[in-house]
Amino acid sequence: MVHIWNDPSEVPADFGPTVVTFGNFDGVHRGHQQVLSQLIRTARLNGARAVAVTFDPHPAQVHRPESAPELIMGLEDKLVALGELGLDAVLVMKYSLELASLTPEEFVAGILVGSLKAGHVVIGHDARFGRGNSGDLSTMQELGEKFGFAVQVISEFGSEGFPIHDDGGTDRRCSSTWVRESLRDGDVSTAAAVLGRPHRMRGEVVHGAARGRALGFPTANLASEASGYIPADGIYAGWLVDQAGTRWPAAISVGSNPTFDGVSRQVEAHVIDRPEEPVENFDLYGQTVVVEFVARLRGMVAYRGPEALVEQMRLDVVQAHDILFRR
Repeated sequence: MVHIWNDPSEVPADFGPTVVTFGNFDGVHRGHQQVLSQLIRTARLNGARAVAVTFDPHPAQVHRPESAPELIMGLEDKLVALGELGLDAVLVMKYSLELASLTPEEFVAGILVGSLKAGHVVIGHDARFGRGNSGDLSTMQELGEKFGFAVQVISEFGSEGFPIHDDGGTDRRCSSTWVRESLRDGDVSTAAAVLGRPHRMRGEVVHGAARGRALGFPTANLASEASGYIPADGIYAGWLVDQAGTRWPAAISVGSNPTFDGVSRQVEAHVIDRPEEPVENFDLYGQTVVVEFVARLRGMVAYRGPEALVEQMRLDVVQAHDILFRR
Protein backbone atom coordinates (compact mmCIF):
# COMPACT_ATOMS: atom_id res chain seq x y z
CA MET A 1 0.00 0.00 0.00
CA VAL A 2 1.38 3.38 -1.02
CA HIS A 3 1.67 6.05 1.67
CA ILE A 4 0.27 9.46 0.69
CA TRP A 5 1.57 12.51 2.56
CA ASN A 6 0.36 16.07 2.06
CA ASP A 7 3.15 17.78 3.98
CA PRO A 8 6.75 16.90 4.90
CA SER A 9 5.70 16.99 8.57
CA GLU A 10 3.60 13.87 7.94
CA VAL A 11 6.62 11.76 7.00
CA PRO A 12 7.45 9.43 9.92
CA ALA A 13 10.80 10.18 11.50
CA ASP A 14 11.94 6.57 11.00
CA PHE A 15 10.88 6.40 7.34
CA GLY A 16 13.93 5.83 5.16
CA PRO A 17 16.43 5.59 3.75
CA THR A 18 14.72 6.48 0.49
CA VAL A 19 15.31 6.77 -3.23
CA VAL A 20 13.55 9.96 -4.34
CA THR A 21 12.51 11.75 -7.48
CA PHE A 22 10.36 14.84 -7.93
CA GLY A 23 8.22 16.44 -10.61
CA ASN A 24 4.72 17.41 -11.68
CA PHE A 25 4.04 14.02 -13.30
CA ASP A 26 0.95 15.32 -15.11
CA GLY A 27 -0.41 12.31 -16.97
CA VAL A 28 2.15 9.91 -15.45
CA HIS A 29 3.10 9.11 -19.07
CA ARG A 30 5.67 6.59 -20.27
CA GLY A 31 8.54 9.01 -19.80
CA HIS A 32 7.54 9.47 -16.17
CA GLN A 33 7.10 5.72 -15.86
CA GLN A 34 10.66 5.09 -17.01
CA VAL A 35 12.03 7.40 -14.32
CA LEU A 36 9.79 5.88 -11.65
CA SER A 37 10.57 2.30 -12.66
CA GLN A 38 14.28 3.01 -12.35
CA LEU A 39 13.63 4.66 -9.00
CA ILE A 40 11.84 1.55 -7.74
CA ARG A 41 14.59 -0.78 -9.03
CA THR A 42 17.26 1.32 -7.31
CA ALA A 43 15.26 1.33 -4.08
CA ARG A 44 14.86 -2.45 -4.11
CA LEU A 45 18.56 -3.01 -4.79
CA ASN A 46 19.51 -0.76 -1.88
CA GLY A 47 16.90 -1.90 0.64
CA ALA A 48 15.34 1.57 0.55
CA ARG A 49 11.86 3.05 0.07
CA ALA A 50 10.81 4.43 -3.33
CA VAL A 51 9.28 7.91 -3.00
CA ALA A 52 8.00 10.44 -5.54
CA VAL A 53 7.52 14.11 -4.64
CA THR A 54 4.88 15.92 -6.68
CA PHE A 55 3.22 19.32 -6.52
CA ASP A 56 -0.35 20.58 -6.25
CA PRO A 57 -1.45 22.86 -7.76
CA HIS A 58 0.69 22.73 -10.91
CA PRO A 59 3.41 25.42 -10.59
CA ALA A 60 2.19 27.14 -13.75
CA GLN A 61 -1.18 27.74 -12.08
CA VAL A 62 0.65 29.75 -9.41
CA HIS A 63 3.18 31.62 -11.57
CA ARG A 64 1.14 32.25 -14.74
CA PRO A 65 -2.49 31.23 -14.17
CA GLU A 66 -3.65 33.00 -17.32
CA SER A 67 -1.59 30.67 -19.53
CA ALA A 68 -1.29 27.54 -17.37
CA PRO A 69 -1.83 24.31 -19.32
CA GLU A 70 -5.03 22.35 -18.80
CA LEU A 71 -4.15 19.36 -16.65
CA ILE A 72 -4.26 15.91 -18.20
CA MET A 73 -5.50 14.37 -14.98
CA GLY A 74 -6.70 15.44 -11.56
CA LEU A 75 -4.72 14.84 -8.38
CA GLU A 76 -6.76 11.77 -7.42
CA ASP A 77 -6.06 10.02 -10.71
CA LYS A 78 -2.40 11.03 -10.56
CA LEU A 79 -2.05 9.43 -7.15
CA VAL A 80 -3.81 6.29 -8.40
CA ALA A 81 -1.45 6.08 -11.39
CA LEU A 82 1.63 6.65 -9.24
CA GLY A 83 0.48 4.04 -6.74
CA GLU A 84 -0.09 1.46 -9.49
CA LEU A 85 3.60 1.63 -10.42
CA GLY A 86 4.69 0.18 -7.08
CA LEU A 87 5.95 3.25 -5.23
CA ASP A 88 6.19 3.04 -1.47
CA ALA A 89 5.10 6.64 -0.91
CA VAL A 90 4.12 9.90 -2.58
CA LEU A 91 4.65 13.29 -0.97
CA VAL A 92 2.25 15.91 -2.34
CA MET A 93 3.80 19.33 -1.77
CA LYS A 94 1.38 22.27 -1.73
CA TYR A 95 2.92 24.53 -4.36
CA SER A 96 3.07 28.16 -3.34
CA LEU A 97 5.23 31.23 -3.82
CA GLU A 98 6.83 30.37 -0.49
CA LEU A 99 7.86 26.92 -1.72
CA ALA A 100 9.02 28.44 -5.01
CA SER A 101 11.30 30.84 -3.10
CA LEU A 102 13.42 28.02 -1.65
CA THR A 103 16.93 27.88 -3.02
CA PRO A 104 18.01 24.57 -4.59
CA GLU A 105 20.00 23.75 -1.44
CA GLU A 106 17.08 24.61 0.87
CA PHE A 107 14.74 22.37 -1.15
CA VAL A 108 17.17 19.46 -1.13
CA ALA A 109 18.32 19.85 2.47
CA GLY A 110 14.89 20.43 3.94
CA ILE A 111 12.72 18.03 1.97
CA LEU A 112 14.77 15.39 0.16
CA VAL A 113 17.37 14.92 2.88
CA GLY A 114 15.75 16.29 6.04
CA SER A 115 12.25 14.82 5.72
CA LEU A 116 12.76 11.90 3.33
CA LYS A 117 16.29 10.75 4.29
CA ALA A 118 17.27 10.38 0.63
CA GLY A 119 20.15 8.05 -0.10
CA HIS A 120 19.65 8.34 -3.87
CA VAL A 121 17.99 11.01 -6.02
CA VAL A 122 16.78 9.98 -9.49
CA ILE A 123 16.29 12.81 -12.00
CA GLY A 124 16.23 13.54 -15.71
CA HIS A 125 19.22 15.19 -17.33
CA ASP A 126 17.21 18.38 -17.92
CA ALA A 127 15.71 18.63 -14.41
CA ARG A 128 15.38 22.11 -12.92
CA PHE A 129 14.52 22.95 -9.33
CA GLY A 130 14.73 25.63 -6.67
CA ARG A 131 14.20 29.39 -6.81
CA GLY A 132 13.84 30.58 -10.38
CA ASN A 133 14.63 27.05 -11.61
CA SER A 134 18.24 27.86 -10.80
CA GLY A 135 19.15 24.30 -9.85
CA ASP A 136 20.11 21.76 -12.51
CA LEU A 137 21.82 18.40 -12.80
CA SER A 138 25.26 19.72 -11.85
CA THR A 139 23.69 21.50 -8.85
CA MET A 140 22.11 18.24 -7.69
CA GLN A 141 25.40 16.38 -8.09
CA GLU A 142 27.20 19.00 -6.00
CA LEU A 143 24.50 18.78 -3.32
CA GLY A 144 24.74 14.99 -3.43
CA GLU A 145 28.41 15.21 -2.57
CA LYS A 146 27.68 17.70 0.19
CA PHE A 147 24.81 15.77 1.82
CA GLY A 148 25.91 12.24 1.06
CA PHE A 149 23.40 10.94 -1.48
CA ALA A 150 23.98 9.45 -4.93
CA VAL A 151 22.49 11.03 -8.06
CA GLN A 152 21.15 8.76 -10.78
CA VAL A 153 20.43 10.35 -14.18
CA ILE A 154 17.71 9.05 -16.49
CA SER A 155 17.91 9.92 -20.19
CA GLU A 156 14.97 11.11 -22.29
CA PHE A 157 12.39 8.50 -23.19
CA GLY A 158 11.07 8.67 -26.73
CA SER A 159 9.93 5.98 -29.11
CA GLU A 160 13.04 3.81 -28.97
CA GLY A 161 11.26 1.29 -26.79
CA PHE A 162 7.87 1.44 -28.51
CA PRO A 163 6.50 2.66 -31.85
CA ILE A 164 5.43 6.25 -31.24
CA HIS A 165 6.28 8.91 -33.78
CA ASP A 166 5.20 12.47 -34.33
CA ASP A 167 3.44 13.51 -37.54
CA GLY A 168 6.76 13.70 -39.36
CA GLY A 169 7.52 10.06 -38.65
CA THR A 170 10.43 10.83 -36.33
CA ASP A 171 11.00 9.90 -32.72
CA ARG A 172 9.68 12.38 -30.19
CA ARG A 173 10.34 12.69 -26.50
CA CYS A 174 7.42 11.58 -24.36
CA SER A 175 5.89 14.62 -22.70
CA SER A 176 2.72 15.96 -21.16
CA THR A 177 2.65 18.52 -23.98
CA TRP A 178 2.44 15.74 -26.57
CA VAL A 179 -0.46 14.17 -24.70
CA ARG A 180 -2.33 17.48 -24.54
CA GLU A 181 -1.75 18.13 -28.24
CA SER A 182 -3.11 14.70 -29.11
CA LEU A 183 -6.21 15.11 -26.95
CA ARG A 184 -6.83 18.59 -28.33
CA ASP A 185 -6.91 16.99 -31.80
CA GLY A 186 -9.09 14.10 -30.66
CA ASP A 187 -6.26 11.64 -31.30
CA VAL A 188 -6.86 9.57 -28.18
CA SER A 189 -4.96 6.62 -29.69
CA THR A 190 -1.69 8.54 -29.77
CA ALA A 191 -2.42 9.96 -26.34
CA ALA A 192 -2.87 6.41 -25.05
CA ALA A 193 0.40 5.32 -26.66
CA VAL A 194 2.31 8.13 -24.92
CA LEU A 195 0.46 7.58 -21.63
CA GLY A 196 0.77 3.80 -21.72
CA ARG A 197 -2.99 3.49 -21.03
CA PRO A 198 -6.22 5.13 -22.23
CA HIS A 199 -6.81 8.74 -21.25
CA ARG A 200 -9.24 9.07 -18.35
CA MET A 201 -11.69 11.57 -16.96
CA ARG A 202 -13.29 11.29 -13.52
CA GLY A 203 -16.46 12.92 -12.30
CA GLU A 204 -19.88 12.62 -10.74
CA VAL A 205 -22.79 11.50 -12.90
CA VAL A 206 -25.41 14.25 -12.96
CA HIS A 207 -28.78 14.78 -14.58
CA GLY A 208 -28.72 16.29 -18.04
CA ALA A 209 -31.39 17.25 -20.55
CA ALA A 210 -32.40 13.54 -20.87
CA ARG A 211 -32.41 13.79 -24.69
CA GLY A 212 -30.39 10.59 -24.97
CA ARG A 213 -32.87 8.68 -22.85
CA ALA A 214 -35.76 9.99 -24.95
CA LEU A 215 -33.98 8.77 -28.09
CA GLY A 216 -33.29 5.32 -26.62
CA PHE A 217 -29.63 6.03 -25.82
CA PRO A 218 -29.47 7.11 -22.16
CA THR A 219 -26.13 8.56 -21.12
CA ALA A 220 -24.14 9.10 -17.95
CA ASN A 221 -23.37 12.83 -17.97
CA LEU A 222 -20.21 13.94 -16.19
CA ALA A 223 -20.49 17.04 -14.01
CA SER A 224 -18.79 20.16 -15.34
CA GLU A 225 -16.29 19.90 -12.47
CA ALA A 226 -15.03 16.53 -13.73
CA SER A 227 -11.25 16.21 -13.70
CA GLY A 228 -9.12 15.37 -16.71
CA TYR A 229 -8.43 16.98 -20.08
CA ILE A 230 -11.53 17.06 -22.28
CA PRO A 231 -10.67 15.71 -25.76
CA ALA A 232 -11.83 17.36 -28.97
CA ASP A 233 -15.53 17.26 -29.74
CA GLY A 234 -16.65 13.99 -31.25
CA ILE A 235 -17.80 10.44 -30.62
CA TYR A 236 -15.44 7.94 -29.02
CA ALA A 237 -15.31 4.26 -28.15
CA GLY A 238 -14.25 3.68 -24.57
CA TRP A 239 -15.08 2.37 -21.15
CA LEU A 240 -17.01 3.57 -18.15
CA VAL A 241 -15.79 2.37 -14.76
CA ASP A 242 -18.48 2.65 -12.12
CA GLN A 243 -18.03 3.30 -8.41
CA ALA A 244 -17.86 -0.43 -7.69
CA GLY A 245 -14.97 -0.82 -10.14
CA THR A 246 -16.96 -2.59 -12.87
CA ARG A 247 -15.86 -1.70 -16.42
CA TRP A 248 -18.62 -1.16 -18.97
CA PRO A 249 -18.10 -0.72 -22.73
CA ALA A 250 -19.38 2.66 -23.87
CA ALA A 251 -19.91 5.04 -26.74
CA ILE A 252 -18.83 8.47 -25.49
CA SER A 253 -19.98 11.85 -26.76
CA VAL A 254 -17.98 15.02 -26.24
CA GLY A 255 -19.50 18.27 -27.41
CA SER A 256 -22.45 20.63 -27.27
CA ASN A 257 -25.22 18.57 -28.96
CA PRO A 258 -25.35 20.67 -32.16
CA THR A 259 -28.44 18.85 -33.45
CA PHE A 260 -30.33 20.43 -30.55
CA ASP A 261 -28.48 23.78 -30.62
CA GLY A 262 -26.51 22.96 -27.50
CA VAL A 263 -24.06 25.51 -26.12
CA SER A 264 -21.99 24.09 -23.25
CA ARG A 265 -19.63 21.19 -23.82
CA GLN A 266 -20.60 17.93 -22.17
CA VAL A 267 -19.02 14.51 -21.73
CA GLU A 268 -21.63 11.75 -21.89
CA ALA A 269 -21.13 7.98 -21.91
CA HIS A 270 -23.75 5.56 -23.25
CA VAL A 271 -23.15 2.09 -21.80
CA ILE A 272 -23.63 -0.67 -24.38
CA ASP A 273 -24.08 -4.47 -24.19
CA ARG A 274 -26.20 -4.93 -21.09
CA PRO A 275 -28.37 -7.94 -21.98
CA GLU A 276 -29.28 -8.79 -18.38
CA GLU A 277 -31.48 -5.73 -17.99
CA PRO A 278 -32.70 -2.82 -20.11
CA VAL A 279 -30.09 -0.08 -20.34
CA GLU A 280 -32.80 2.39 -19.35
CA ASN A 281 -32.75 0.81 -15.87
CA PHE A 282 -29.00 1.33 -15.45
CA ASP A 283 -28.85 4.15 -12.90
CA LEU A 284 -25.49 5.80 -12.20
CA TYR A 285 -26.74 9.15 -10.88
CA GLY A 286 -24.65 10.44 -8.00
CA GLN A 287 -21.83 7.96 -8.57
CA THR A 288 -18.27 9.08 -9.25
CA VAL A 289 -17.18 7.26 -12.39
CA VAL A 290 -14.14 7.09 -14.66
CA VAL A 291 -14.49 7.43 -18.43
CA GLU A 292 -11.67 6.03 -20.59
CA PHE A 293 -11.21 7.08 -24.22
CA VAL A 294 -9.97 4.32 -26.56
CA ALA A 295 -10.61 5.52 -30.12
CA ARG A 296 -12.30 8.41 -31.92
CA LEU A 297 -15.13 7.32 -34.18
CA ARG A 298 -16.05 10.63 -35.81
CA GLY A 299 -16.35 14.34 -35.30
CA MET A 300 -19.44 16.11 -33.95
CA VAL A 301 -22.08 16.77 -36.61
CA ALA A 302 -25.43 18.59 -36.58
CA TYR A 303 -28.02 16.24 -38.10
CA ARG A 304 -31.30 17.16 -39.77
CA GLY A 305 -33.60 16.05 -37.02
CA PRO A 306 -33.70 13.30 -34.38
CA GLU A 307 -34.32 10.44 -36.84
CA ALA A 308 -31.02 10.94 -38.65
CA LEU A 309 -29.23 11.33 -35.33
CA VAL A 310 -30.71 8.07 -33.96
CA GLU A 311 -29.62 6.18 -37.07
CA GLN A 312 -26.07 7.50 -36.69
CA MET A 313 -26.05 6.67 -32.99
CA ARG A 314 -26.95 3.05 -33.81
CA LEU A 315 -23.98 2.91 -36.16
CA ASP A 316 -21.74 4.50 -33.52
CA VAL A 317 -22.69 1.85 -30.97
CA VAL A 318 -21.92 -0.97 -33.42
CA GLN A 319 -18.56 0.58 -34.32
CA ALA A 320 -17.68 1.18 -30.67
CA HIS A 321 -18.49 -2.45 -29.85
CA ASP A 322 -16.32 -3.71 -32.73
CA ILE A 323 -13.36 -1.59 -31.65
CA LEU A 324 -13.55 -2.42 -27.98
CA PHE A 325 -13.96 -6.16 -28.35
CA ARG A 326 -11.44 -6.79 -31.09
CA ARG A 327 -8.67 -5.38 -28.90
